[in-house]
Amino acid sequence: MKKILIADDNEDITDILSNYIEREGYEAVVAMDGEEALRLFEQEQPVLVLLDIMMPKIDGYEVCREIRKKSSVPIILVTARGEDFERVMGLDIGADDYIVKPFSPNEVMARVRAVMRRTPGEAINADNDKIMQISNLTINLEEYTAKIGDTKIPLTKKEIETMWILGQNPNKVFTRDNLLDSLWGFDYYGDTRTVDSHIKRLRAKIDKEEHPQWRIKTIWGVGYKFEIDE
Repeated sequence: MKKILIADDNEDITDILSNYIEREGYEAVVAMDGEEALRLFEQEQPVLVLLDIMMPKIDGYEVCREIRKKSSVPIILVTARGEDFERVMGLDIGADDYIVKPFSPNEVMARVRAVMRRTPGEAINADNDKIMQISNLTINLEEYTAKIGDTKIPLTKKEIETMWILGQNPNKVFTRDNLLDSLWGFDYYGDTRTVDSHIKRLRAKIDKEEHPQWRIKTIWGVGYKFEIDE
């Protein structure tokens, strides 16, 4: 049975979420602090993490960073704070979504279902090849890897899918809504700032290597495109 890790130091919340998760057909694994969350993540190999930010020992931001060093498993941050900069920070360090307390368990499960529907490759047309080569860029969907030249770029699942969708349509402008729908689904609860945050993090990674013949270009007031020099 597939497992979902719930990391929260509030036992009432973990009990409620565990019940809802088990009704969905998953096994709930519970961690009461950040250290335990990292240990159980390695031990149990969950398919999704519900991660509270304010936890003992190690906070949720640091847990998210540590998970992202080794895995692209979906992470939904759960926080009692509603400030925009904290939500953006969570997305910048690799979270796929966030929920602000107090929340409805049904809302949490709707978001879990939305994230889980985005299985590897789902956002990609099945008729396409699994390897895309553009200049010195290589995206491999069989292995979910990205390289610039001989250097492997540590992109998350969502970042690789973003590169694939943009790269398969060179010089075509995608609006933020286009990308939001393609990558997160029509029932995603976030907004277009999610796209901007992910593009920012993606650029920070790919721009560490030289790629003079292509770039992700911002079209101000519209969206983004994968620009290739003719």
